[in-house]
Amino acid sequence: MKPIRPSADVRSLSEFRANVASLVQQVQKTRRPLVLTVHGRGAAVLLDAEVYEDLIERLGVVEDIEAGIADLDAGRSLPHEDVKRRIRKRLGK
Repeated sequence: MKPIRPSADVRSLSEFRANVASLVQQVQKTRRPLVLTVHGRGAAVLLDAEVYEDLIERLGVVEDIEAGIADLDAGRSLPHEDVKRRIRKRLGK
C-alpha cells in the first residue's frame, strides 16, 4: 500500500460527503488510502478495493506464518524428509 500524503489524503467527513465521487476517484487513481476525520480525529479509512484485497491476502499469509511459528515453538513439526515422503505418498509417487 502506498503511504498516505497528509496534504492530499486526510479529509473531513463533511468534505467527503460533499465530494464523494471525486474523492473515490482519487483513491482509485492514486491507490493511496483516504483518512476521514470527525472533529479533527481519524474516524475511518477509505481504500481502493484491490488494495483492500491485497491487504487481506497479505494478512492471511502473516497469520499462516504466525501459526507455523507457534506450531514450531510447541514442538509440532516434522523433519523435511518425512514431509517429502508424505507428499510423495499422497501424490502416488
